[in-house]
Amino acid sequence: MGLRDQLNTAVKEAMKARDQKRLGTLRLIQANIKDKDIAGRTEESREGISDDEILALFGKLIKSREDSIALYEKGGRPELAQAEKDEIAILHEFMPRQLDETETKAAIAAVVAETGAASLKDMGKVMAALKERYTGTMDFGKAGAMVKAQLGGK
Repeated sequence: MGLRDQLNTAVKEAMKARDQKRLGTLRLIQANIKDKDIAGRTEESREGISDDEILALFGKLIKSREDSIALYEKGGRPELAQAEKDEIAILHEFMPRQLDETETKAAIAAVVAETGAASLKDMGKVMAALKERYTGTMDFGKAGAMVKAQLGGK
């Protein structure tokens, strides 16, 4: 079952359970996907975005919520931070298992070896290969720092 089908099923279940908070989050996710679908339309293709693109979108949604949590906690608004954490938990339900730090380091080492990357100039090539293979399962913010460290940066 594709991610869109999983989302639709989850929306129906939330409606039946009368879980307004979950339903609101799921509808927000669907609206973001629809926006991306519309932005990606061309004269030749009316297809929606792929599951990989949806996973990348989920990563961006999670990142923005993590940023909001930091701001809310800094501003002394724990109830708003908790609401963001709840939304992140719902997003994680639809994402594949995330790679841990050792798995991420191993994946980076494999891609560096495959691409023959030797310096920071090759970082873009390594990151592109990682994004192609590990979209939705790797935190690219942390991975970028690890790639930089492995290629001789700070």
